[in-house]
This record gives sequence, C-alpha cells and structure tokens, in this order.
Amino acid sequence: MLRFHWRLVQRGETQAMTRSLQDGRLDTALPDLDAQVEFCRRAQCSGIDSVLLDINFGTPDPMVLATALAANTRTIKFIVAVRSGLISPTLLVQQVNTFSSLHGDRISLNVVAGNSPTEQRRYGDFLDHDARYERTREFLDVCRRFWACSEVAFEGRYFCIQGGRLNTPFVSTKRDHPETLVAGGSEAALAIAIQHGDCWMRLADAPPVIAQSIAPALQSGREVGLRLSIVTEQTRSQALDAAHALVEQAVSQKNDAVTERRFVSGSDSNSIASVYRAAENEWLSDCLWTGAVRSHGAPAIALVGSHDEVASALLEYARLGVTQFILSGWPKLDTMLRFGEEILPRVRASESRGGLRA
Repeated sequence: MLRFHWRLVQRGETQAMTRSLQDGRLDTALPDLDAQVEFCRRAQCSGIDSVLLDINFGTPDPMVLATALAANTRTIKFIVAVRSGLISPTLLVQQVNTFSSLHGDRISLNVVAGNSPTEQRRYGDFLDHDARYERTREFLDVCRRFWACSEVAFEGRYFCIQGGRLNTPFVSTKRDHPETLVAGGSEAALAIAIQHGDCWMRLADAPPVIAQSIAPALQSGREVGLRLSIVTEQTRSQALDAAHALVEQAVSQKNDAVTERRFVSGSDSNSIASVYRAAENEWLSDCLWTGAVRSHGAPAIALVGSHDEVASALLEYARLGVTQFILSGWPKLDTMLRFGEEILPRVRASESRGGLRA
C-alpha cells in the first residue's frame, strides 16, 4: 500500500509563503503547538501516514517539536529531518531511542546532507557537497551499528567512537531501527540510500526520468519516495486558475524570485539545481508543473489537475515502483484535507482493484 506523508504547517505560515517571506519572519521559527497538534490530528483523519518536520534555521528544532507533538496525539507518525554534521550519531541514536521508548513506532528519519553551504556554515559546518555525503555515509554506518550491537567501535574520517554504548533501547514491534529515508538527487545520495537507508527520497520529475533514476534503488531492494506538491480542484481549469493565482501572489512580492535565484546560485544541491533548470519548461508532463519553483523553491514542483488527474499521476509513479510520497500544498491544511477526501479514496480504490500492476 502506498504511503503518503505531509509537511508540517509552521506558525504564521501563509498560502503564499515563499523563501524570502519566511526568511524575513521570526514567528515561523517558534512552535505553535495547539495549531500544529490540530494539524497532526487532521492529518491522521485524512489518511496521512506521517508528518515531516523540516530542519533549517527558520524552524524549531524538529526532534524537540516531534516529541511534543507525539505527546499530544495518538497514532500519527513523525519524519524527523536530520543533518549529519549538526549532531553526533551517538546522541541522535540516544534521542531516537528515547522517543521510541515514549511513543513507540512513531518516528522515522529524513537524512539530508544539507543543500546550502551558507546555512551549513551558520551551524559551524564547512564541508563541501561530496565531503558532507561521505560524512553522512559514516554517520549512518555508526547509527546502524548502535541499533544492531551492544557496543560500538568505529574509526573513520569524520567520526571516531570508542566503546560506544547506550542503555536506552530502540523500542519497536516492527524493526530493529527507525525507518530511514535518505534524501537527495545525487549519485552520492542514492549510494547512501542503498547502503544504509530504507528509502531513497528524491524530488519529483517526469515519469520517464524517474523510471530510469530509481532502477538501482529498486534493484537493491530499497523503497523509493518522491517529494512534491499538489494543486487540485474539481476540474483541471479550476486547478490551473489556482496554480496561476499562487504565482501571481508571489509576483506581487517582488523580491521572491530574486531571493530564490540567489539561494539556488549559492546552493550545491544537485537536485535543487536540476529542478530549477527544469523549470525553464512550465510542464514536464501533463500534470507535473514547475510554475511555482522559481518563487517557492524546488519542493514546489507540483501535480496540477482535477482530482482524477492527480490521483492518476500518483498511480503512474506507483506503477514505476514509487511507494512513498512527501506532499504539500497551498495552504497546507486545506490541500491535505482535500487530498484525504478526494484523491486518497481514488488511489485506494485503484490499489484494491490491482491498479498498481504495470
């Protein structure tokens, strides 16, 4: 069965929230526990598997916030974003194990190497792209050893662990380690996902491109997930109107495109650069739209269409081997509720009829 996740709403987030608007506001960096708890409860009722908590300077610490949200909800799960250079692997395992002791099988990890050298330096990390991925490989190697062994000894280029031991266990009825989604579009990210991950999570692209890129992960027995947004209405015409209105709102904020272009030029992320280049073409397929990428960022690559069209597009990716989706929309809550009411039932009905067979 396909699994669908959703990005957590942030305090003060508006429908037209772009990078330039978020970077200039302080309220998005503070928790909004009541509203975020309600969002998680609505996500659970909408059939959403997990809520993604991003990690960056403009949002609260994701592990602390996930723990608070889990204490105020019952079954919704949390994907906590982690960057290997910002925390020791031993401490991360200790945090995850403690979370599982409190809340059971409700945590997974979205491991990212970082996509902005400028932001990484704010955290004290000065490694380049390839070195960050090599460190991430070591990081996950150490983590997996802690989840598999009672004592860990490790000596690598970036980490050295002597007599590593944690008395707090990982608590799960399903697996011996938290599900690990390795994010990124580079060959290095794919290699790490195959070696130490459970799922390779990449940004969306046209189905033929996805089919070719994910073959090594599928052949290795790993799951594949896509991160994208959706704009959906009863009719395609209404969805197109909504998509164009989103861009028009961003255009009114004259510095949005400039801020995004500046961010991309300073990023060393292969996937962000690839999606930004792809946005030279507004449509990559009948439903996959890049119109908001240059104002709202690479994750704004979106499926746009009627409920039937968006459901069909998701199922097309599923027939290629994609099994997980991290989704978002504008506004997040309303789009998520519409997804649960209109699109997810169509997907589940197709699954029950065997509609995922190629």
